[in-house]
Amino acid sequence: MASLSHELDLEAVQRLWTLLTAISGPSDEIERARLMTTGLPSLIPCTVSGMILLHETGRHDGLLYKDGASLDSIHTDTILADLEPLIQEAWQGSSLLLAATEEETEAGRIPPSLETLGTRVMAVVPLMTVHSRMGALVVGREDRERFSRHEQILLLALAEHAGIGIENLRLARLHHQQAETLQDLVNERTDKLRRSEDRHRILLEINNAMITHLERDALFEAIAKSLRKIIALDRASLTLLDPSKDSLRVYALAGFKEPRPVFPVGSEFPRKGSHLAPVLEHQRPVIRRDLETEPRIGPEEALHKEGIRAYVAVPLLAKQKALGTLNVGSLIPEVYSQADAEFLMEVGQQVALAIENTLAYEEIARLKARLEQENVYLQEEIRDEVGYTDLLGHSAAIRNIQRQIDMVAPTDASVLILGESGTGKELVAREIHKRSRRQDQPLIRVNCASISRELYESEFFGHMRGAFTGAVKDRAGRFELADGGTLFLDEVGEIPLELQSKLLRVLQERQFERIGDERTRQVDVRVIAASNRDLKTEVEAGRFRQDLYYRLNVFPIDMAPLRRRKEDIPLLVEHFLKLAARKFNCPRPRLVQAHLINLQSHHWPGNVRELQNIIERAVITSRGGSLHLDLPVTEIPVDCPPAVSASIADERQVVPDIEMQRRERDNLLSALQQSKWKVYGAGGAAELLGIKPTTLLSRMRTMGIKKPS
Repeated sequence: MASLSHELDLEAVQRLWTLLTAISGPSDEIERARLMTTGLPSLIPCTVSGMILLHETGRHDGLLYKDGASLDSIHTDTILADLEPLIQEAWQGSSLLLAATEEETEAGRIPPSLETLGTRVMAVVPLMTVHSRMGALVVGREDRERFSRHEQILLLALAEHAGIGIENLRLARLHHQQAETLQDLVNERTDKLRRSEDRHRILLEINNAMITHLERDALFEAIAKSLRKIIALDRASLTLLDPSKDSLRVYALAGFKEPRPVFPVGSEFPRKGSHLAPVLEHQRPVIRRDLETEPRIGPEEALHKEGIRAYVAVPLLAKQKALGTLNVGSLIPEVYSQADAEFLMEVGQQVALAIENTLAYEEIARLKARLEQENVYLQEEIRDEVGYTDLLGHSAAIRNIQRQIDMVAPTDASVLILGESGTGKELVAREIHKRSRRQDQPLIRVNCASISRELYESEFFGHMRGAFTGAVKDRAGRFELADGGTLFLDEVGEIPLELQSKLLRVLQERQFERIGDERTRQVDVRVIAASNRDLKTEVEAGRFRQDLYYRLNVFPIDMAPLRRRKEDIPLLVEHFLKLAARKFNCPRPRLVQAHLINLQSHHWPGNVRELQNIIERAVITSRGGSLHLDLPVTEIPVDCPPAVSASIADERQVVPDIEMQRRERDNLLSALQQSKWKVYGAGGAAELLGIKPTTLLSRMRTMGIKKPS
């Protein structure tokens, strides 16, 4: 530049300095090119000035000015294409290339597109450094004056300065891009590490939840709470595969408040054709990004109605076997990624272990509760045991009942046993259970007459802790305890009408919910019902549901009262004498024919149970001597002629039903008056009559007997 300054006047140097300062300011290549091309005419006389920039991508940018005015893109593109060979030649020579319109010019001719602009002389100066080629400067004149030596030097100096400046800009931009890329990479790695740490922390939380929560609902709520910290989750569910039915059962839910979910806990749907079938078959996750726009499969229609837009389902794998699926859903579409699915696969492995532990715990808890409750019921059964284990008798009525038991016992049909109190309805139920395929499973008895109205649901279906005042712990109901076995509903006619519909639902659908629990439970129970009422009459009177009656009355068995099968009394008396002597640890009293005549003369309103009580009382009072019977009838002498004895017996047997009902009512009133209307305990009316207090209360209600005010 020093040698150049000697050939330039001071004003030219100032213009050069101004131009160099101006083009060094902008950080944009195109702006620098514009300043250079528009400033060239102030240093070197020219009518055309321009700059062509070659980018790293191979794209060209060109700026051309004619007499200070910018050429349009069409002219510019045409001139750039024509200048391409000259620019390549300038690059190869790494020097300024001159051209003119004369044929004899050693550099060749000016391109026709520039000739049309009036250009007669031009110079092409390469923009390049030792590292790269960036384009070229183009200068043209309309006169034929050649570029002087100092103009050529000035053009080379300007091109060198512009090339270095553009290279610096590109290097700075490259450095900035690399710095941004590096920062993005650092941020990505940092986010990945943070997500990894978060997920490991969540896995640890889930592991801790598995240790501290053994109950299903509490465990799954804890798992869902942990997952919400790093993944979108509005709903979550666990389904378990039932291979025997090839169905999926909803095992646990989280995130559901209102309304009630379409598939509540305990509900089932077929695996085949469902949206979860591929998850189980291929043991890989399924991601559904938007149920609004994607075709919906099977239960997905119900999920969409609940508002679910996206979900991920992963298999629960334990020992390479799929137990079921873990499903998380969102009300927002497009929220789940493959990374989310991979993370949930890890969670699913832990949840599978938790489910195995929880199922084991639930089974142990269920068996423990069942054993405890069965023990309570067993104690009740022991207290209520009638004292005989087989149907005793050889009468036609007993033989008919035995034939009916043989027919119905092997089936699972519902049985309705009808008859008066004390005829042995429970004994028939036991015989049916003992001869059925359920004989190794429990027989659970419910005395419907002894349950208060407020406790029916709890007794039948159980309750959860806190469901009502006094519910201090979870309790299984009678249906749950009888699962797989037989449930005997004694005095079924006493069930309040408003509660009969719930009983009907269990019989029809084999499903129920404990009080205070949303989980639907499945049961497999055979029902045997008994009643001393005429249920058909109760149906006609509107006190018993007709549909429930038909559901129970699949196979009816009528129990004959003892007064209609008196030929069985001798056999029953012998049996009760043996039991009573063993029970009270005393000698067996002597039984004579007169005793049997007296016993067969009684009309037995309390039936077999009354007979047993009278025999036991006689054993206690006889003290090993002759049997002393306390019967409200005239004894028949031992030496009474057979014809007279038969006449007396027949007379006592043939009593109209209405008269029998009157006698029974009078008998009850007499006992109540003697006990001063005390029903329970020693000296109570039930003890005087030799029947259960609950049976006495039931008869009082039936007969409309009330304590005087």
